[in-house]
Amino acid sequence: MPLDRRRFLVLSAGSAASVGVTALAAEAAVRPLAPGAQAPLQAPAAQAAQGIFTPLRRNVGCFSLRGGTAGFLVNQDAVAVVDSQFPDSAQVLVAGLSERSGARPVDVLVNTHHHGDHTGGNGVLRGVTRAMVAHAMAVEHLRNPPAGAPAEADFIPEVTFTDRWSTALGDERITARHYGRAHTSGDAVVTFEEANVAHMGDLMFHRRHPVVDRAAGATLRGWIEVLERTVAEHARDTLYVFGHAGAGLPVTGTFTDLLRFRDYLDAVLARVGAEIQAGGSREAFLVPGPPLEGFEDFGPFGQTGAREVRTCAWEELADGHQG
Repeated sequence: MPLDRRRFLVLSAGSAASVGVTALAAEAAVRPLAPGAQAPLQAPAAQAAQGIFTPLRRNVGCFSLRGGTAGFLVNQDAVAVVDSQFPDSAQVLVAGLSERSGARPVDVLVNTHHHGDHTGGNGVLRGVTRAMVAHAMAVEHLRNPPAGAPAEADFIPEVTFTDRWSTALGDERITARHYGRAHTSGDAVVTFEEANVAHMGDLMFHRRHPVVDRAAGATLRGWIEVLERTVAEHARDTLYVFGHAGAGLPVTGTFTDLLRFRDYLDAVLARVGAEIQAGGSREAFLVPGPPLEGFEDFGPFGQTGAREVRTCAWEELADGHQG
């Protein structure tokens, strides 16, 4: 797709000035997003004007502002992005990448899944990006969401895959892998192979209760298996980028963080299974309760952030769902 360099430069140069703290904090200022959008994490005021670009390894970094953590690559030959956050924060991302790359266009944008806080900026990147990639089910959820209106055409990636997609970008290779149903039915782990950095999207909620999109195919049993496969198929020293983290916690970590989150999901299933065996009703079990033993840092078990994961566990166990 031919790119308009002047459009790229104008968008990049004007974006940082057009996004203020008030706009970033106000949901009403953001145009409608893809169905299934998660409630965004609000950026502290000190970060809101420019976001945080964090270098990680070998020209790969991550970007935090509002929504799910984005990843990026800027080397001598290519620019790549993983997830686009929201339209306003995507403008800040594009401006920062333009400064770092000498206004090169983006070669590829990969979406880890369909939720609006990871794809809401796709329309912003569309005009400056050669190709947009996502798992086939993520694209299906954008086109035909479980609830709500379909995403606009410029949100929808045109390149899809089912198991694996990979391309060389200068001296780096980026690979997207689908390990099965988990947070949704269309999640991808996106790995920068040479840098040994894997972007997990919302397959990783670091020490906070996860969003579980049951309508889009989520399964806790499947999620556990996906985390285990990810660890097994990556090196012990792989650096992982997380979609979300608890307040004040880092959005990067190691395989031990993935296995801790796996253990948390296993503990959720065990806790809910015990409640079902004890004859508890669905309504009673959804009443807020104390934190899971050993996972106190995730917070009380049953408040707003934990209702989805408890409901999913109940449905899987009570209905005999096998994931």
